[in-house]
Amino acid sequence: MRQTIDGAAFRRMVISAAAAIEIQKNHINELNVFPVPDGDTGTNMSMTLNNAVADLKQAEDPSLTRAADITASALLRGARGNSGVILSLLFRGIAKELKGVEEATGARFAAALQCGVENAYKAVMKPAEGTILTVARLAAAGAQEAVKENDYVEFALQSAIGAGKIALENTMSQNPVLKKAGVVDAGGVGWISILEAMLSSLRGEDVIAPQGGQETAAREEANFSDFSTGDITFGYCTEFIVSRDNDGDPEALRSWLDSMGDSLVLVEDDEIIKVHVHTNHPGEVIEKALSYGGLVTVKIENMRLQHTEKLLSEAERNNQVAPAEKKYGMVAVCAGDGLSSVFKDLGADQVIKGGQTMNPSTQDIAMAINHTPAETVFVFPNNKNIIMAAEQAQPLTEKQVVVVRSRTIPQGISAMLAFDPEASVEDNLMTMREARHNVSTMQITYAARNSDFDGFAIHKGDYLALYGSALFGTSRDVNSLLKGLAEKIAGEGKEIITIFYGEDIDEKTAEKTLKIFEKLCPDAEISLINGGQPVYYYLISAE
Repeated sequence: MRQTIDGAAFRRMVISAAAAIEIQKNHINELNVFPVPDGDTGTNMSMTLNNAVADLKQAEDPSLTRAADITASALLRGARGNSGVILSLLFRGIAKELKGVEEATGARFAAALQCGVENAYKAVMKPAEGTILTVARLAAAGAQEAVKENDYVEFALQSAIGAGKIALENTMSQNPVLKKAGVVDAGGVGWISILEAMLSSLRGEDVIAPQGGQETAAREEANFSDFSTGDITFGYCTEFIVSRDNDGDPEALRSWLDSMGDSLVLVEDDEIIKVHVHTNHPGEVIEKALSYGGLVTVKIENMRLQHTEKLLSEAERNNQVAPAEKKYGMVAVCAGDGLSSVFKDLGADQVIKGGQTMNPSTQDIAMAINHTPAETVFVFPNNKNIIMAAEQAQPLTEKQVVVVRSRTIPQGISAMLAFDPEASVEDNLMTMREARHNVSTMQITYAARNSDFDGFAIHKGDYLALYGSALFGTSRDVNSLLKGLAEKIAGEGKEIITIFYGEDIDEKTAEKTLKIFEKLCPDAEISLINGGQPVYYYLISAE
């Protein structure tokens, strides 16, 4: 049985722990229902630990103090999510206790585990029982009790795992959210996996992540459909590291952040302040952080969207209809990553890839409707050739389906902007119909062959400009067509213009197009967006 650990042993233990979490991360994600059911605990823990692995592998023969410091520093800067931050706090406490120690006995290692727990509890504003904190606390207590009998580090770690597993099983009864889901705490599972991997390494059996990130053993899994997206009180997971450029008091920041949300963790050292908080006002949080110094990193995630995506993933995996989490949902059809992002930002639950020359099937649309977690689903075909397929999808689903007969991308965007989640289906449909009729759509594409259209002789390779469904003009010079469209828009007194440029247009060329419209439409508000759409060089919306 191993009596002590040195720097080399500790380095191997942490690397093994990272490999174990990489192997287990999908399983841990599936258990993640607290504090919000967003399914990312395993991923966050894995990414956090892997941040230390690279630094540890570069360190040549580090002392125990050095190995622990490298781990703590890398985890602090690379911590992701609530679980990742807590993990960094645990290892920061371990490093603090191992400062100046060349070899740690069981008693010293048990004390290091306890120091990690104290460090984590101190930083978490409102620690909840039945979490990774509970598991880590009772595991450390088990190790401290064990070393009274045997001072071997291996025995201390083995005892910590035994006590931690008992604590892990009890998390289900301690936390009503876990009890409802019928699972143990995801973060607690991660901490036990870390301790077990460290013990395996200590015994000469280093854990190695398989190629391709394959995961072992099928296990229990939480049902995310048991939870409503509306149950998430504070919607944005906000994380940042800010430099300490002045003498601002971190405790004052901690107190202010506590009033802005929950799941607050604040860690600081002489150079930086690291914060994780769930809030509904991430902009205000970042603005407050800037009063302490410059931002080193920042990450904001919409946890309601994460939960909805998790529900959709479950529905797709199980080939089931997503349960109704809300009154209304939306499905949009478009092509291009930029346009897809626009529709998602406007509230689309599902975006189907499709459009001119690539029409989705009725089954594709029906499946997207089924995967939308809402009672009533509005469908935006955004192409005249897709409207019928969308309407044919109605009898293929049990959900109420309302097809908004948008014939173009701008019509679909305008209609979605007019949506009111508090209004009735009938009132929404009326408002959205009016909105799509109030927007003009222009498109620039090319002629694939010689033809005749509306009296225009079209030659292969010509640029074609469409205004609505009518041909506006053809030319070998795309700028002449753009100027003509801009002049027409200006003459009609349009006030809001949005230019979406396609995958074949680079940013520099798009900026030149923007200048054409700014010059010829000086009174309009003009936006330029990378739509990434195929076929059409430009889609232009004017209202």
